[in-house]
Amino acid sequence: MNNTYVVRARKIVTVTDTGTINDGAMVINGGKITSIGQWSVVKKQFPSLPVVDYSDYVLTPSLVDCHTHLLEFAPSSLYPITAETQILAGKSILLNALTSGITALGEQVCGHPMSPFSMGDYRSVVKGLPMDISFAAVSISIGFSELAHFSAITKSKVIQKSDLIDPSYVHQLAKQNEYPGENLFINATPANFTEEMVPRAGEMIYSLKELKQIVTIYHQYNKKIGVHVAGEEGIQMCMNAGVDVLHHAHGISDEQIEEATARGIEIIATPLGGTHLEPNSPENIAKLVQHQVPLSIATDAYLPSYPNVSWLPFPNHSLQGTDVFMKIAQPGMKQLAKDGYGENEILALITANPAVVLGKENQFGQLKKGMDGNFLITKGIPGLEITDPEEVKAVYFKGKKVINRIKR
Repeated sequence: MNNTYVVRARKIVTVTDTGTINDGAMVINGGKITSIGQWSVVKKQFPSLPVVDYSDYVLTPSLVDCHTHLLEFAPSSLYPITAETQILAGKSILLNALTSGITALGEQVCGHPMSPFSMGDYRSVVKGLPMDISFAAVSISIGFSELAHFSAITKSKVIQKSDLIDPSYVHQLAKQNEYPGENLFINATPANFTEEMVPRAGEMIYSLKELKQIVTIYHQYNKKIGVHVAGEEGIQMCMNAGVDVLHHAHGISDEQIEEATARGIEIIATPLGGTHLEPNSPENIAKLVQHQVPLSIATDAYLPSYPNVSWLPFPNHSLQGTDVFMKIAQPGMKQLAKDGYGENEILALITANPAVVLGKENQFGQLKKGMDGNFLITKGIPGLEITDPEEVKAVYFKGKKVINRIKR
């Protein structure tokens, strides 16, 4: 494809103040958006540029999933791999995400008993791939009968609770961290195991004093800190300690929602599950948005679905990945549409808002001049109108078409 071209669509959902442009067009030059507007205007301004005509389709920003476990935990959950084939499996999982319309990820590196790889290894793996991947350096606490702790900097080695709060250890994690993922587990996690295997899931790991000390270290590096947390007690402790981003926040109270708004705390909703408590319902998502909490939706993939929730169509504990991103987001998005929110504001939950969490809001997540040419050609608005990845007809990353389902 020519390095400079015009792409035309039936409508462009920009996820900016411009809103939706019917019969719109966008100019891509060197992988960047250089102009966007009505087709009638753009074609007069750039009459000599080649046109890629998608006038039967919708054009939107590509999707951003800011909480995943695709390279470390997912491979052994999906395939009978060894350390020799883990990276191969991870790349296939990334390709599946890309075919689902996702071009940017927030990937957690937690340490895994079966994985010998470091954060540097994972960074090397993704170089050159047509995706933007940010890595969170994480310490994870798993709720076995004897709590098990791992971390991004100790790989497959089991560590102790004393290590989690050791300042020298925290400094190492903070230095390597690229964005506020679930850097700490305030509650022990079920970690995809059954209740019988993780009887201590949900148990509090840190005290307020310990958490404040850790938050201070992250802030010394001018870095935000995010946490895995559920339940009112843990959520309140996080807010009191100055945590910047709450991942999950399952069980948050109305009063705490108001406090999160006042403090400017970001929340990553995971409707599929991820903690010991019932995940974010459509009503919870709508309430967070109504209170103007900076909110993103993420998959936490690969993750078994939480049992007996009414808003998702999956069998209990069935393993779900990034291909269901639009499907898990849809109930909350449809609730917001019912409440009168517009399509641009709703689509921001899986595009612009998670880009902010990753600290890359000036690169992607919206369609405007100067942004990367990361966009989708679809049969409808992702999440709101479509949920099947097969209806994502083309995926562009930095102006290059990397996925194509349109036969011409």
